[in-house]
Amino acid sequence: MKRRNLISGTAALLLLTACAGGRATLAETPSPSDLHFDRLAASWDEGLPLGNATVGQLVWQRDSTLRFSLDRVDLWDLRPMDSLSGPNYRFAWVREQAEKNDYLPVQKKFDHPYDAQAAPAKIPGAALEFSPRLGRAVATHLYINDALAEVKWESGATLRTFVHATEPVGWFVFDHLPDSVDPAPVIVAPQYALPEGTPEGQSVPGNSLVRLGYPQGTVRRTANEAVYHQEGWGGFSYDVAVRWERTGDRLVGVWSITSSTSPDRAEAETADALSRGMEEDYDSHQDFWDNYWAQSSVTLPDSILQKQYDNEMYKFGAAAREHSYPISLQAVWTADNGLLPPWKGDYHHDLNTELSYWPAYTGNHLTEGLGYLNTLWAQRDTYKRYTRQYFGTDGMNVPGVCTLTGEPMGGWIQYAMSPTVGAWLAHHFYLHWKYSADPEFLRDRAYPFLKDVAVYLEQISYVSDGVRRLPLSSSPEMFDNSRKAWFDDLTNFDLAQMRFAFSAAAEMASALGRSDEASHWRTVGAQLPDLDTDADGALTIAPGFPYAASHRHFSHAVAIHPLGLLDWSQGEAAQRTIRATVKKLKDNGPAWWCGYSYSWFACLAARAFDGDAAAQALRTFAECFCLPNTFHANGDQTASGKSNFTYRPFTLEGNFAFAAGVQEMLLQSHTGVVHVFPAIPAGWTDVAFRNLRAQGAFLVSATKSGGRLTQVQVRPEQGGTLRLALPAGSKVKEISGATATDTADADILTLQTEKGKTVTLTFE
Repeated sequence: MKRRNLISGTAALLLLTACAGGRATLAETPSPSDLHFDRLAASWDEGLPLGNATVGQLVWQRDSTLRFSLDRVDLWDLRPMDSLSGPNYRFAWVREQAEKNDYLPVQKKFDHPYDAQAAPAKIPGAALEFSPRLGRAVATHLYINDALAEVKWESGATLRTFVHATEPVGWFVFDHLPDSVDPAPVIVAPQYALPEGTPEGQSVPGNSLVRLGYPQGTVRRTANEAVYHQEGWGGFSYDVAVRWERTGDRLVGVWSITSSTSPDRAEAETADALSRGMEEDYDSHQDFWDNYWAQSSVTLPDSILQKQYDNEMYKFGAAAREHSYPISLQAVWTADNGLLPPWKGDYHHDLNTELSYWPAYTGNHLTEGLGYLNTLWAQRDTYKRYTRQYFGTDGMNVPGVCTLTGEPMGGWIQYAMSPTVGAWLAHHFYLHWKYSADPEFLRDRAYPFLKDVAVYLEQISYVSDGVRRLPLSSSPEMFDNSRKAWFDDLTNFDLAQMRFAFSAAAEMASALGRSDEASHWRTVGAQLPDLDTDADGALTIAPGFPYAASHRHFSHAVAIHPLGLLDWSQGEAAQRTIRATVKKLKDNGPAWWCGYSYSWFACLAARAFDGDAAAQALRTFAECFCLPNTFHANGDQTASGKSNFTYRPFTLEGNFAFAAGVQEMLLQSHTGVVHVFPAIPAGWTDVAFRNLRAQGAFLVSATKSGGRLTQVQVRPEQGGTLRLALPAGSKVKEISGATATDTADADILTLQTEKGKTVTLTFE
C-alpha cells in the first residue's frame, strides 16, 4: 500500500533543506546513444523527454527562460460528442446514405463536429519556468540509461532533473548557482481564458485552448512552494505543486501533477517525496531503469539505427506501464504551445496505438505492454454499449478514435468507427498470449476479449452465395472521408482482420479444450473469400482497386504484417504476393508517406527477408522524419523529397514501429519457427541481440561475428518444443541444455527444452 505521509509545511522545508544541504549526487551511466546538444531546444517538441507513463516533462528553453513542460496522461476534457446520438446514430443509416450517394449528411453528423468542437480532447498541464539569468546554455545531455536530463550553462551553473520511474513526481537540482541568481520556479499556466481587457468579439483560433471555455486557473505561492489549481469541464480539475529550497549555491526542488480522476494529490505527492528524499527516490528510480534495460538489448553495426533504437526503447520505457493508461498520440508530452494537441492527442486505433505497442513483444517488455491490454479490458462495457447502439449487434467492436475512457469521438468514420478495428486490437491480446504462453491469460483475458469481437463480426456480416461479407467495408485511410472510402466489396484490410479474428478464436478455443466453439469459428472463417490480388500478384485495396498511388497507410497489407496471414514460409504463391505487394509500395513511391510509413515498410521488408530494404527504410526514418530529440514528426524534416508531407506534428507510433522494425530484422517467430537474423543487410557481419522474446515464451540471445553465426542461447520460460531455423551455411558444433530430435526439415532444428533451463548452441 502506498505511503501517505502528510507532513507539515515546516517539516517539509526542514527535510528539503537537509536534502539540499547534503549535496546528494545523481550518478549517471553514459551511453553512446545518449542525446547531446550544445544548447537548449527552442521549442517544446524538441525538448529532452522524461516520463513514467503517468506524468511527463520536457526540458527546453522558451525565449531565454528554462522551461519544464509538465503533463499527465489523464488530463482530459471528456465532454461527449453531441452528434454521436439520436436516430441516425446507426451504421445502417450510414449505409443507406452511402447507397443513395448522399454522403454529406453523414459527414455533417460525424466528421464536421470532430473538427468544429474543441472537445473531447487531451489537454496540457502547465509549465515550470526558471530564472533567465543563468547565462547561455552550453551543453545538454539526456542519459537514457538513467532517464536523467542535464543542462550546463556558461556561468558554471548545472541542472539535473528526472521524473521518478514509478511515482507521479519530478525532481530537479541546480548546483554552482551564482549568488545573484535566484532560479526559484514559477508555475506558468496554460492560457485557458482570454486575458482581462480583451476586446469583445476578438476571434479565437480554432485550435486555441481558450475554446475549451475554462475559467483561468489560480496559482497560490509562498516562499518555497507554489500550487496551481485548474478547473475543467464537468467537475474535472487538476493541480500542479512544486516545492524547493536554496542552500548556498544549490537549489533542490520537487514537483507533481495530479488530477481529480485519481486519489493522488499534488501537494501530498511532493510532501511524500520530500519525506523519502531525493537520494532515495533516485535510487528506486534507477532500480526501475536498471531492470528495464536488463530485459533486452541489441547491438547493431549501424550507429544511426543503434542510437535511434535505443532512444525508441527509452521512450517506450517512459511512456508505458502496466497500470497506466495506454500510449496516446503524444503520450505524456502534450503540446506546450497554447493550442490543442495534434488530432486532439486522442487514441487513434486505426493504426497509432497498434504500432505503438509492437515492440512490447519481441522486445521482451510484456509487462509494460499490459497497460494497453488492461485498459482495453477495463473498458469492455463501454465498447459493448457502443456496439449495440451504433452497429446494432451483440458482441464487441471498439471505436477507432476514442477518448481516455473509450468513448467514440467521431471523425472520418470509415476508420474512426470502422467495422473491424476491434479485431486489430484483439490481435494484441493474441500476441501477449503467444509470446507469454500464459494459459491463465488465454483463459481469463485473451479468448474472452477476442470471442466478443468474433461474435460481433459474425453478426455484422452476412452470407451471400456461400460467401461472408460486410454491409460496407473500408481500408484506413484510403480515400480519406469521402463516399469513395466506403467499398461495396470486402477490402483486404477488413477481410484480413476478420480472417485473423475467426482463425485466432478457433485456435484459442481449441487450446482451451472448447472443441465446439473452435469448430464454429473455423466454419465461420471458412466462409470468407480469399485475399484479393492484382495481375502482378500484389494485394489490392479491394477488388477492382489496386494499390496504384502513393499512400501513407498500408492498411491493404496487414495480412503480411502484422497479422502474418500471408507468410514466406507458405511457399511460392505467398512469396509472390509478398514480393509483389512490397514492390508496389516501392514503385508507387513515398510521395505521400509519413514517417510511420517508413517504419512499417521496414517491417514488411523484413517479413520478405530483405534486410537491406528494411535497414534503408529505417535509416530514412531516423534521418529525415525525426526531430533532434528523436520525436517522430510525421513529415520529411529535411525537405529532401522523402515525402510531400513536410509538416511537423509530433506523434509516437512511428517511433515505436521503428523499434519493431529492428526487432523483425533480428528475430522472427510468428510461424512457430524461431528465425535468428532473418533479415539483416549483407554488410552486417557483426551483430548481436540479448533476450529478445520469441513466441512460446523463449528468450533468445544470438551473436553473429565475422559474418557467421557463432552462438545462440535460449531460456525457455515455459519449456516445450523449440523449432529453430538454421541460417544458410551455419553448422551446429555443440548443443547443451536440450535434446535435439530428428526432423524431416534439415533446415530446422527441433529441441525439447525444460522450463528455466538455458539452451546453448555453438556453431562452427
